Amino acid sequence: MEVIESFGFIHNKLEIKLLILYILRRLPEAISFDTLAELTMCDEGISYFDFTQCVTDLVSNDNLLVSDGFYSLTKKGAKNSDITESSLPYSVRTKVEKSTSALRAVMNRSSMIKTSHDAQKDSGFKVRLALADGVGEIVSMELFAANEKQAIALENGFRKNAESIYNKLIDIILE
Repeated sequence: MEVIESFGFIHNKLEIKLLILYILRRLPEAISFDTLAELTMCDEGISYFDFTQCVTDLVSNDNLLVSDGFYSLTKKGAKNSDITESSLPYSVRTKVEKSTSALRAVMNRSSMIKTSHDAQKDSGFKVRLALADGVGEIVSMELFAANEKQAIALENGFRKNAESIYNKLIDIILE
C-alpha cells in the first residue's frame, strides 16, 4: 500500500477513496468534479493528483457513476461506504459533516423547487412554477410571460423566493 507523506490524517490512497465515498454518501444528489475535489481536500494529506487518480479508480471499479460531469455513488459504492466509514479518522468525518451540511441543505431546497417554460404557438411563453415539501407539491402555478427573457426572470425570482411567495400567497388567500 502506497503511503502518502503528509501532515494530515489521510495517509494512503485507500483512505482517500473511502473519504470520497463517505462524502458522496452524505449528499442527496450528484455533484461536480470541482465540488467533490473541494470537499475531499478537507485534509492536508491529500494532493490533487492523488485525488484525481482515486476518483478514476472508483469510477473504473463501479463505486462511482459519472454522468454529464457529475459524480454519484453506485449501489456498490454506497454499500462500501457504509461498511468502511468508521475507519476514517473522527476529525475527518467531523469536517466532512460540517462541509456537506450546507451543501446538502441547498441541494434539498433546490430539489423542492421546479421551474420550466415553453414557447406558446401564438406568442409568449407559459411558465410553470412549483414548490414541494418533500411529500408532494404544496403549490404550483402557470404564468404567462411575454418573452423568454421575462420567463427566465420569473423562474429565477421564484427559485430565489419560493417560500416567501408561498407564504404571501397563503396570507392573501386567507385574508
